[in-house]
Amino acid sequence: MSEIKSLARGLQIIHLLADKGDAVSVTEVSKRLAIDKSSASRLIKTLVKYEFAERDKSTRRFRLGNSVRKLASPQSNHALLKEISLPFLRQLVAQTGENAHLAVNLGDAALVIADVESTEALRVVSEVGRQERLYCTAVGKCLLAFGNSVIPTELPRLTQYTITDRLKLERHLEAIRNQGYAVDDEEKTIGIRCLSAPVYDVTQKAIASIGISGPALRLTPAKVHPLAEIVMQEAVAFSKILGYIP
Repeated sequence: MSEIKSLARGLQIIHLLADKGDAVSVTEVSKRLAIDKSSASRLIKTLVKYEFAERDKSTRRFRLGNSVRKLASPQSNHALLKEISLPFLRQLVAQTGENAHLAVNLGDAALVIADVESTEALRVVSEVGRQERLYCTAVGKCLLAFGNSVIPTELPRLTQYTITDRLKLERHLEAIRNQGYAVDDEEKTIGIRCLSAPVYDVTQKAIASIGISGPALRLTPAKVHPLAEIVMQEAVAFSKILGYIP
């Protein structure tokens, strides 16, 4: 079993334990994941070793461990996501030449939790911790289209390209869902164009958006689709690490 596949299986077991709400046996894990009992046993032992699962000595069944409870806080989740995302962000920078970033939902905004800068002299300034508007940025629209974020009540115009009509925005989000990625076409800032794709976890839900930002004179409309393909590929690869099964 490859390292990535083993990680995905391990995350599926964690999700099973959380979803079950009660202790489960090795046999149950084996059946639910459609793997043999010896593989299920090895995976569970690894989870126990790192305290992601714990064994009830009286029933010999397993439940969520202390490490999962520690990760329940948003700060811990963000730190873990950031750490896992960095190789994919660096790959995006290497392939596109533009700044790459990861954002998560923060209620009425998208919070950038990881950022890798381009080596280009002319580039978009990066800043981890910045909050982006949901309706006029690529990361924000991605969270609106694929995640649980809600369209803001007010949609103030920031540039001549900002979508300020709710019905138009809803149709725009549907188009984003159909194509698999979002574009900020100078909607927040004139001269800057951004692309973003959703990141899914083991629950098959979009939990973040990963993307790139660059000067519009370099990230031209003709380059949008080819670069979006690269962004989506990295988003899927990242999602698989988190246990997502396309």
